[in-house]
Amino acid sequence: MIDLRSDTCSRPTDAMRKAIAAAPVGDDVYGDDPSVKELEREVADLLGKDDAVYMVTGTMTNQVGIRAHTESGDSVLFDQNAHVYILEGGAPAAFSGVLPRLLPGVRGIFTPENVSQALGVSHRFFPSTIPSPIKLLCLENTHNIGGGKVWPLDQLKAVCDLGRANGLALHLDGARLWHATAATGIPEREYAKHFDSVSVCFSKALGAPMGSALAGNREFIARARRFKQQIGGGFRQAGMMAAGALYALRHNRERLQEDHIHAKMLANGIADLPGIALDVSTVETNIVRFGITSLAAGEFVEKLYERGLYALPSGPDGVRMIPYLNITPQQIKDAIDIIASVANDHKAKASAVSVAPRTSSAAGY
Repeated sequence: MIDLRSDTCSRPTDAMRKAIAAAPVGDDVYGDDPSVKELEREVADLLGKDDAVYMVTGTMTNQVGIRAHTESGDSVLFDQNAHVYILEGGAPAAFSGVLPRLLPGVRGIFTPENVSQALGVSHRFFPSTIPSPIKLLCLENTHNIGGGKVWPLDQLKAVCDLGRANGLALHLDGARLWHATAATGIPEREYAKHFDSVSVCFSKALGAPMGSALAGNREFIARARRFKQQIGGGFRQAGMMAAGALYALRHNRERLQEDHIHAKMLANGIADLPGIALDVSTVETNIVRFGITSLAAGEFVEKLYERGLYALPSGPDGVRMIPYLNITPQQIKDAIDIIASVANDHKAKASAVSVAPRTSSAAGY
């Protein structure tokens, strides 16, 4: 089975397993785990922040970040297709009690004007106590539902500058920030410096078994540690998993362009197939999203699965595939052949296609 559902399906390499087995450990809740502390220091330094805190998942780091920036009843600005809004179990409402205010991003990228419109214009005749105060602005780079779209740095800076000028805290969901750096050559800390908090993931792009980190200034991370514990994120001997993340951070970032090459190879191989709607130019990093016009996406991925290819449906007419650490060029070639066999079997049903990238609330991790 070729599994392209997500880069979360990666498996530890032998070298990573050795690092995990050899890790010195302690009790993380008491601050005694040396491997966790080493990982947190290295992440903070890499992102240009004072401190970082290691957690189980990217959902946890994002949601603890939101909670640490806000109080119940505050409003938070999200892109309309943000992972933190759509794909994290309703946690902004459940855990932080915040009101999402959605921005009309295109593939996850919005403008300073979009933010200004959401902020509105205050007037002394209208009581300031009536609306929910907007306290936080969240960005996602790269953008999952946007098909691995990278934020242009100038636009990211302009949006963040506007938010900061209006007193907003700034959070970056950087689960795949490593891929933005691999695609552009812009260091992670150059993106991160515009934000008060940054979440990064080790179990997607970098292939570690588990874990993410939240980085920021010392006061913010101290507050975040409280909410990590409150949400049930206290580890014990977490050093083994932290050692896997540390190995991934040190050894697997430089190979991410291989995933980009494989994604483009996959996109080029299927773009002209009947019933496939895909603009290859939208494939910037490791995520390939395409539309299906010959049959329902759910049925399409079932037929792929029957022939040895695991993919993820994205709404009624979209599919997502992601190459990652353990995927080989030969597997990409085999995946193309399987997709072609299913597409050609159903080409008679194909209607006129659009090359607009598909997005959906069922888009997956």
